[in-house]
Amino acid sequence: MKLENCSRCGRVFVKTSIRDVCDVCYQEEEAAFEKVNNFLKKRENRTASMAQVIEATGVEEELILKFIRKGRIRLIHFPNLSYPCEKCGAPIQKGKLCEKCQKELRTELEQFEQEQKRQKDLEERTKTYYAIDEKYRKR
Repeated sequence: MKLENCSRCGRVFVKTSIRDVCDVCYQEEEAAFEKVNNFLKKRENRTASMAQVIEATGVEEELILKFIRKGRIRLIHFPNLSYPCEKCGAPIQKGKLCEKCQKELRTELEQFEQEQKRQKDLEERTKTYYAIDEKYRKR
């Protein structure tokens, strides 16, 4: 545990692995979560977009995204809700990267591995081995 300033209001609080805000802001976040959760529980709201959820609940987008990232709102049940890819910002519903960015990352990784292998092969081919004739070897 350590003392930190609350990221929302600036108050000093004891940060734990569970909470990243002070008690007052935590209670406000919990109330906001209840609003969002109760709104999304209604069958007619399951297809709501992020803009509709924000408008209906008054909860800011960043806080809703925090709930999603922490797994408190599971997007599998809400097809029109998404959050931004951490690399390009495209809307996604799972993971941290969109399919395009994942593919780019895989390609870059494969290229890196191929280059590493090529470098290793080149080093192996350029090694010089010396054989010493026994009759010239000092005893």
